[in-house]
Amino acid sequence: MPQQFDLDKYLARIGYRGPRTPSFETLAGLQAAHVDAVAFEGIDPLLGRPVSIDLASVQAKIVDGRRGGYCFEQNALFKAALEAIGFAVTPLSARVRWRLDADAPLTPRTHMMLKVDLPEGLYLADVGFGSCLLDTPLRLLPDVEQATAMGTFRLTISDGLHWLAAKQPTGWRMMYVFDLAPQIHADYVLGNWFTSTSPLTPFTSVLILERLTAEARYKLVNRRLVIEARDGEVRSEQVIETPEALGRVIDEVFGVSPPVPVEQIWARIES
Repeated sequence: MPQQFDLDKYLARIGYRGPRTPSFETLAGLQAAHVDAVAFEGIDPLLGRPVSIDLASVQAKIVDGRRGGYCFEQNALFKAALEAIGFAVTPLSARVRWRLDADAPLTPRTHMMLKVDLPEGLYLADVGFGSCLLDTPLRLLPDVEQATAMGTFRLTISDGLHWLAAKQPTGWRMMYVFDLAPQIHADYVLGNWFTSTSPLTPFTSVLILERLTAEARYKLVNRRLVIEARDGEVRSEQVIETPEALGRVIDEVFGVSPPVPVEQIWARIES
């Protein structure tokens, strides 16, 4: 474990006070606390700022800087915490399907998540999928509906690939597809560069934030704030009308301190 990682500071950041043994109880408690306390956000790529995914940079940004991040940052930090506690963790990568038609070709590997080996079996742990955050680890078992506090999920296997779907008001929606091939840091460096710089990804042109509590899912896409109940049912939505209101939402709802004045973010999403 890299010496610069501070487990105590990370646990304080996410407000976790539970056990520190490598058990499912601990894993589930950590994941739920993380997605509640640390928002998914892509402010840096939206502003054309570099996204560094080495552990020291991620810890400085998320733990010390009251920021969030996207999958390569969030799951790198989560991996470090799990390994510090003693979990057996394998980093994986996935091809995102959330915004695609069912028959669309496979996309590049642009999502990071984790496989965790427990005595009970294999689990998928993911604190960084910013279209449908997961509030608990999922068993790597196919064709079983897995209900969580805020959602219902299902894994299927086809052509040697695992396909993860979430139940939504309109039916099952595919999240991403993956295999169990371990990834190294260099794999994520390449994916992170593409995800944070390419005009083909949403993060370079759209403001995206998400936070998941035990009672609600909060989503911000540019100026549209949506609050969802379980399984994506919309509870309320509103359009943010001023930069000042946007700043309050980013601060109070998502717990993020932007790296620039909010007027710069407003100008970017209005351009």
